[in-house]
Amino acid sequence: MKIAVLALQGAFYEHETILQKLGADCMELRKKEDLSEPFNGLILPGGESTAQGKLLREFNMFESLQDKIRTGLPVLATCAGLILLAQQSSNDEHTYFKTLPVMVRRNAYGRQLGSFHTVQDFGGLKDIPMTFIRAPYIESVRDDVEILAKVNDHIVGVRYKNQLAISFHPELDSDLRIHRMFLNMVDSQN
Repeated sequence: MKIAVLALQGAFYEHETILQKLGADCMELRKKEDLSEPFNGLILPGGESTAQGKLLREFNMFESLQDKIRTGLPVLATCAGLILLAQQSSNDEHTYFKTLPVMVRRNAYGRQLGSFHTVQDFGGLKDIPMTFIRAPYIESVRDDVEILAKVNDHIVGVRYKNQLAISFHPELDSDLRIHRMFLNMVDSQN
């Protein structure tokens, strides 16, 4: 199994480290030519969604990745990655892949000083550490979107078909269960 990690900006290295601990092969997506190599799943990391969206277009990677996601490529999106997938944003006119039928609120917890850590349940997983850094949350979902986690009544984790999208940064904590959940998703689709 090979997982591609978008490596244009943001916390991609931390995802790669966790994937390697779990025995998955990784590759970095840095340019259009990287998309011609086969891979079974994709991680869209945290970082700055505006910068990532701009670079995806500049490097002519946007449409190809959007098509792969639309046609069923399993994807794990964290923080900025969630914003890249969302169909709508309540506080920003920019949208990107639009493959996830949710409305997201960017920087919902405020600036860097509003960052925080908590432990909550996530889907069937108990006591998942959650680190939020200038994080979004999901304001609304379509009926067929499965809500996996809420913090203070705000949706912070969802699953929709081949997409697992979360507001926080599991790559910054030592708990590997969310990445394992994603690898199980990839394995079940291949």
